[in-house]
Amino acid sequence: MATYRATFRTGTQEHAGTKNNVHCTLIGLGGLSRRITVNRKLRMDLKRGAVDQYPITSAQDLDTMHFLELEVYRRPLAKYLSQAQDYWFCSSVTVETPSGENIHFPCHRWLDNCTIRLREGSAKLRCDDQLEVFLTHRQDELLERQQRYRWMTWAPNMPQCIDADSVSDLPVDMRFSAKKERYFKQSSTKAAVDLVLGNFMSMVGKSWTTVEDFDHIFTNVKSPIAVFVREQWKEDWFFGYQFLNSLDPTLIRKCDKMPANFPVTDAMVGDSLGHSTLEEEIKKGNIFIVSYEMLDGLPANVIDGVQQYLAAPICLLHQNEQHQLMPIAIQLNQTPGDDNPIFLPSDTEMDWLLAKIWVRSSYVQYFEVITHLLKTHLMAETFSVATLRQLPSVHPIYKLLVPHVRYTMQINTEARNGLIDQDGIIAKTFGVGAKGLLLLCRKEFLAMTYQSFCLPEHLEHQGVKDLKDYYYRDDSMLIWSAIHRFVTNIVTFYYKDDHQVANDPELQAWIQELTDVGLHNVKNSGFPTSLNTRMELCKFATMMIFTCSAQHAAVNNGQFDWTAWVPNAPASMRKPPPTSKGTVTMEHIMESLPDIPHSCIQMAITWTLSRPQPAMRKLGDYEGHFTDGAAKEHIREFQEELKKIDRKIQDRNARLSLKYEYLHPENIENSITI
Repeated sequence: MATYRATFRTGTQEHAGTKNNVHCTLIGLGGLSRRITVNRKLRMDLKRGAVDQYPITSAQDLDTMHFLELEVYRRPLAKYLSQAQDYWFCSSVTVETPSGENIHFPCHRWLDNCTIRLREGSAKLRCDDQLEVFLTHRQDELLERQQRYRWMTWAPNMPQCIDADSVSDLPVDMRFSAKKERYFKQSSTKAAVDLVLGNFMSMVGKSWTTVEDFDHIFTNVKSPIAVFVREQWKEDWFFGYQFLNSLDPTLIRKCDKMPANFPVTDAMVGDSLGHSTLEEEIKKGNIFIVSYEMLDGLPANVIDGVQQYLAAPICLLHQNEQHQLMPIAIQLNQTPGDDNPIFLPSDTEMDWLLAKIWVRSSYVQYFEVITHLLKTHLMAETFSVATLRQLPSVHPIYKLLVPHVRYTMQINTEARNGLIDQDGIIAKTFGVGAKGLLLLCRKEFLAMTYQSFCLPEHLEHQGVKDLKDYYYRDDSMLIWSAIHRFVTNIVTFYYKDDHQVANDPELQAWIQELTDVGLHNVKNSGFPTSLNTRMELCKFATMMIFTCSAQHAAVNNGQFDWTAWVPNAPASMRKPPPTSKGTVTMEHIMESLPDIPHSCIQMAITWTLSRPQPAMRKLGDYEGHFTDGAAKEHIREFQEELKKIDRKIQDRNARLSLKYEYLHPENIENSITI
């Protein structure tokens, strides 16, 4: 007779405990143990946060442990006791063998009315498994997952997503915790009550009289950055600064040659360049450009019966001797002509102010739809579905990536049903509207490149390595490098050479499905359909982790900071772009900016989307998925490096009047959860 001791850890989240029947059997090379009852009817073990230990006996020594089998099923009277669905969140089970060895079985799943077999936590490539029983288990797990996680086309020429019409269609493991669900709903309700359902909703179509009138909805704003924006939003230096460190710090690029459709002359910008010329400043690397050509030709929204308007601006900027990025020329549409003048700082104050407001409004459209929605949320969901469909839980790359899929499917499903659908917030608030959103996403998706997701290559391509005070670039490169070192350590520990990468059938099925199915094999995108070396795998995994964590933090967490003062970032414009100079008045500007109720909605939605989330799992939290000593040491080293980066950013910020805090590792969540 051999006696084993099994320790069951139940999750600490709400409703993690269960009253269901739970049975456990150990399966080893030497046979099966006795089947024990874990959740005894009288004791009602497996409560939330509980650590319960039980002896498991076997008629013989089980030798090498293969599986731990859990049977979870409802008690016979459960349906009469309102317990028809009673999930148990099993964090892990640890088994102590008769010889004193501890064998760890990670689970991290919600279980109800099912039988599952857990493998010991050491990560294994397919080539490491020689026994047929293990190969069959890998295959069966993937077949089961492929039934639960199916692809769906939400819209043509867009990344594929999870097949779920509503949150209730999602596998329970992909849904919010009860606490987060409550918080999500309460945040939306509070924002609506505080800002939208007050005295302003009856004022559809009514304009604010002066810019200062926006203070009526700005009274309780506590964000220091938002207050700074309110004070400085008209200043040229601050306008330029926002391309570097606010909502979308990814689009600015060095201008090596003036575009043919932007006929700026030295006579126009001479006052802005001092004693230099445009050609000389381009050669010095001091001229930068931002173009919103993707907005060109999009149909503008109609909100509450009122026609809205879009522009597709080109903005030229000069890095001056004080290292400030100053706007020197703005053209509001892509095709030059008499009805599309180039606005300059030397124009009238109102002309120049409105030109900058138009750029900022276009900035918001592009940021929300492309930089935020498409390039983080939708891409992360594609990564998640492919990972769950093609990599078994014992695979080291699954263990590496699975913490970065948490809650993404639910937040995206919520978005498809309330933010970006035909009757959602975008349709009710943004100039681009629901129809324009789809068209813009499709245009960008078909033009998207792998290079644009790989931070070092993207920054090199944009030519921005010499830009001063570009804190997004500095902080994101620190984090990218830390992730890459960690990923490299994990990959090279489990893959001994490139041959093992190229000949890993599960890995190749994963990357091929991700690119060919999830991304429709977008032509000329550069996304790989196979991975042949360890370094190719390291780069791709780093890109995925960075996109799902740091990049999302950089473009999500500051939404309220930079848009709460609505004139700085209007989500829509109610008058068309000016076609001549010298006609703009403050009254015209106020009639162009969002009306009173839609200003409130803009503040409410960005406040909701920017709030810190409950039970946040920070970048570097691997939740016990890895049990190998070397892997756990690499995780510890990664976490220590993130702490050093955090301290470095804090030291830098201590010297700044306007701090850049979105890429503090302490503020970066592992996955996209909001």
